[in-house]
Formats: sequence, C-alpha cells, structure tokens
Amino acid sequence: MKNSVKLGALSATVLLAACATGGTGTVGAPTPQARADQSGYVVGGQGDNIVLTNPYSDANNPAGLCWRGAFWDPSNAQKGCDEDLIPKPPPPPVAPVVVPPAPAPAPAPVPVAPPKVVSEKVTYAADAFFDFDKATLKPEGKAKLDELAAKIKDFTLEVVIAVGHTDSVGSDAYNQKLSLRRAESVKAYLVSKGIEANRVYTEGKGKKQPLADNKTADGRAKNRRVEIEVVGTRTVK
Repeated sequence: MKNSVKLGALSATVLLAACATGGTGTVGAPTPQARADQSGYVVGGQGDNIVLTNPYSDANNPAGLCWRGAFWDPSNAQKGCDEDLIPKPPPPPVAPVVVPPAPAPAPAPVPVAPPKVVSEKVTYAADAFFDFDKATLKPEGKAKLDELAAKIKDFTLEVVIAVGHTDSVGSDAYNQKLSLRRAESVKAYLVSKGIEANRVYTEGKGKKQPLADNKTADGRAKNRRVEIEVVGTRTVK
C-alpha cells in the first residue's frame, strides 16, 4: 500500500505556480505537463488523469509514491496511493445464532401397580359335590368347579390346594381314604379344564378337623366338605 507525506506550504506554492504558468518543473516539483486536480493528487497532462508518482526523492515525498497536491487531505485517499487511509466498509452483519428450543420433556410414565399376590379359599359342601359315601363328582359339583376354573384364568397361578373332610361317622382310616379320594376327584376335574396337574395338590383330613358339632345332623352335614384354596398373583385395578 503506497503512502506519501503531504507537501509543505512552500512546495505547494511552487507546485501551483508551475501548474498555473506551465513553467518548467524544479527538483521536487511536477513536470510542466502535470497539474493538480480535484482528487488532491498531481495527475498527468493532456486529460489522461493518471496520478503521477514522485520521480524524485526527498525527505517529505519519497520517490515512487503518489504525488499529493497542496490541498490533499486524508479524505482524498484512493486505491494505489493511500489505501490505509481509505475508510474500511463495516463488516457484514453476523447472522444471529438461532438456538432451537429445547424439546418438551417426555411425559412421566404412569405408574403401574405391581401384580398383587392373592390367596382365595372357597369351601363347598361335600354333599353338593358327591353322593353319600361316594367320591364321584355330581353335575352340581362339576358346575361349581367350572366357575372356579374360569376364575383361575385371571391368576398367574402358583398352586391350588384341594382338601377333603368328612363327618365323624365311620372309622378314622375309612374317612381318611374317603376324604382323599374326593380331593383327587376335584383335582382330576380341574386338570381336565386346563389347570396344570403339577399346580394342584390334594390332601385328605378325614374327620380330624370338624367345623361343627358331629352330634347333630346339621353339624355333620357342615363337616362333610371340600375346601379349595387358590394362590397366585393378579393385577388388582
């Protein structure tokens, strides 16, 4: 980038005199064809408007730089001469950084109640399930077990326990065997309805666990029973 030092007042007077009179130049002044123009620089004659460079060298105007006129000031700076004095255009505006909005938080999961371990126990009258002194299920007994099997389907089944009981009539050994045979009949029917055999346990208590007084007919009827307990998990809403 070219720079020069502004001519002093005396040099400016000589320059203007030379340009106005067409006289010969002196050392440190333009040639006779040169003239000062409105740009503030000395330009060549004959209308070519070529900015002249200083062919001489002195302390105020080094050789090879654009020749400034007497009325030059920094506002006249132009390319090729005083580029460092030309006002720089403002930098282009910086595009604002667009920050995308944060994603909406995911909705909190709805808590799901864990399955609840449940145990349900039902007791059926043996007389409704079996004829007297028999271990073969009657139609009424099968209908009750159908209801139970349908209910068990809502369970994650752990175990079904079938326990047979009798009244006090007869020997202990006989009643023990009768109560177990009736429990086994219940198991066989539940398995036929899709319950896994290894999930069903049977037991016979005979006459050892009466619920009522065996001295009365009503009490003995209550003691002749089959108890079925279902243990498993089920989602309770």
